[in-house]
Amino acid sequence: MPRVKRGTTANRKRAKVLKQTKGFRWSRKSKERAAKEALLHAQSRMFRGRKEKKRTARNTWSVKIGAACKAEGTSYSKLIGALKKAEIKLDRKILADLAQNNPETFKEIIKKATS
Repeated sequence: MPRVKRGTTANRKRAKVLKQTKGFRWSRKSKERAAKEALLHAQSRMFRGRKEKKRTARNTWSVKIGAACKAEGTSYSKLIGALKKAEIKLDRKILADLAQNNPETFKEIIKKATS
C-alpha cells in the first residue's frame, strides 16, 4: 500500500478554521485549538442571536408606535384594538415605519381606526 501524505488536507482544514475566526481577539484567531473552541461558542451564539434579533425588533416597533400614539393623545393598546376592530391589517413593522417617517399618514390611520 502506498504512503499517503496528508499535509495539504490538514493545512486546508486548519486554514478554514482560522479563516472563520478572523477578527477574534488574542490567540483565538491564530491558534488552532483556541480557534476551534471559540468557533463552537460563536456559532451557537450566532444561532441564538438570530432569534433574539426578531424579538428585539418587535419590541422596538412597539416603542416607536407607542411614542407616536402618545403624541396623538391615545395609547398603544387602544390603537391596536381600534385597528383590529376597524379591520385595518397593518403590521407593527409598517406602523412603526409610518410613525417615524410619515407622521401625517400615521395620524390619518389613527383617525380612521378610532372613528
